[in-house]
Amino acid sequence: MAVTHENLDNYALRLAGLHDKLDPEKLFKKKEELEKESADPNLWSDETKAKKIMQELSHLKALLADLNSIDENLKSLSDLVSMQEESKDNSLENDIQALERTLIRQLNKLELVTYLSGKYDQNEAILSIHSGQGGTEAMDWAQMLGRMYTRYFERKDWSYEMVDYSPGDEAGLKSVTYIVHAPYAYGYLKNERGTHRLVRLSPFNADSLRQTSFAGVEVMPLMEDTGEIEIRDEDLEFEASRSTGAGGQNVNKVSTAVRIRHIPTNIVVEAQSQRYQEQNRKIALQLLKAKLWEIEEKKHQEELAKIKGAHHVAGWGTQIRSYVLHPYKLVKDLRTEYESTDPDSVLDGDLDMFIETELKSLS
Repeated sequence: MAVTHENLDNYALRLAGLHDKLDPEKLFKKKEELEKESADPNLWSDETKAKKIMQELSHLKALLADLNSIDENLKSLSDLVSMQEESKDNSLENDIQALERTLIRQLNKLELVTYLSGKYDQNEAILSIHSGQGGTEAMDWAQMLGRMYTRYFERKDWSYEMVDYSPGDEAGLKSVTYIVHAPYAYGYLKNERGTHRLVRLSPFNADSLRQTSFAGVEVMPLMEDTGEIEIRDEDLEFEASRSTGAGGQNVNKVSTAVRIRHIPTNIVVEAQSQRYQEQNRKIALQLLKAKLWEIEEKKHQEELAKIKGAHHVAGWGTQIRSYVLHPYKLVKDLRTEYESTDPDSVLDGDLDMFIETELKSLS
């Protein structure tokens, strides 16, 4: 279908909306500030801070580059359409169609960022998976989910680390926790929180019976040291042990794994990914801070629900998505009704449409 001036006006309107919401001048000033900080010779004396600065700088550069590219592509598309109209030559049609597809893809991608306006949406994320009902089947399903999410991280070019891992009794895993080091990781992943259901022929049963398994996903923002969540030393019970996770010559040789219990809430967190105990202690405290934030956030949401008269509060135990491998193939999000008949692709990390559809439905 030919690109009309009405199409061009619509794309220009969408671009203007992006400029209003993203404010390129503000982004550019922030980029310049971060570039000055990144040039500081002492930057890497605090590795955590340095990584955060470099990640944010990279994100801002990408946003500005995307905006500039959309500007240029819209101008080029408009010029091509005018040339075709003046010459009445359809030889430019293929170029016009290709450029329009690129422009639409760029607009869709950048508009998605504008849906991530929550207080913590820009934060890095902590994602945990826990096997649910179903014994070995559920533990295997939890491992499949772990692979699905790490493949998604890799598709997004997000760096991540596994900070805690509890293997299954016979197969799979009981639980695993990842920290995702990417701007807006929490904003993208927050709606993955909930119960994920798998239906398939059992690979652990000689009769190949159909089996239903459950696994729970938790997603929390990685909290900065803003003083918003206070943890007192006297409220902590600290224990060191040998790591049990996979990999690393350090595993099971020294007591580097850290287990912390928060006495007032009885929350227990563990971290074992790093070589040194102090590094694992720092990670465990980050996990604890996120869990304490989650408790406060849940209280806040329950209060809002009472005020609004709602009777349902979404939580960890809410079933959000069903993955059916037998007797037919279907992945269905139970909130948005979005479906895919290619579960193999979804389980290989192709989650973009599920995540985008949910974000847009809540905007």
